[in-house]
Amino acid sequence: MKKFARLFTNGIFRENPLLVLMIGLCSSLAVTTEIANGIGMGLSMTFVLLMSEVVISAFRKLIPDSIRIPIFIIVIAAFTTVIDYVLKAWFPDLSKAMGVFIPLIVVNCIIMGRVEGFAYKSPISEVIPDALGMGLGYTWVLTGISLIRELLGSGTLLGFRALPQSYTPIIFFILPPGGFIIFALFISLNIFIKSKLKPVHDETAPENGGGQ
Repeated sequence: MKKFARLFTNGIFRENPLLVLMIGLCSSLAVTTEIANGIGMGLSMTFVLLMSEVVISAFRKLIPDSIRIPIFIIVIAAFTTVIDYVLKAWFPDLSKAMGVFIPLIVVNCIIMGRVEGFAYKSPISEVIPDALGMGLGYTWVLTGISLIRELLGSGTLLGFRALPQSYTPIIFFILPPGGFIIFALFISLNIFIKSKLKPVHDETAPENGGGQ
């Protein structure tokens, strides 16, 4: 149980794919102008990551090492196609808003990195918490960035007005530079929190050679 919890929380905090590993940034900054887009992108990526890791882990001993990358891409592309069609059928507005970034999940560095670096070498019991943790870590960052950008850039939350009519939207925040600044603030906050949570060095402990 402890190992499950460690693998799950690893992607949320210690190795967050966006704030720590800093991969998959292109789509992250492009779709986070609205909360709905951030949540939709995060959940879509989580689904593809989870299913891809499970399939690769289940068949890892049967996959020849020499052709593993093409096989990884085929598996990821299959689940990307599934989520793309689901969004187009059930959430057409969301699918249209995210545009090409849903099909581009197939080349998302987060998924390829976890499949190659973890799922291909680990049992299913370990890849499930890993995928869920990485997906949730990705999703909460997208949602947080989207919340700030939509609130300040449009004065709305989930499309509903959240600030008074007298508020003048700051268009800067829904433009790429605004996304970069908000993202940088999230990284800074993450580093600050991690520094505060580090165990404090025991100053009473003897220094090297102190007893000699």
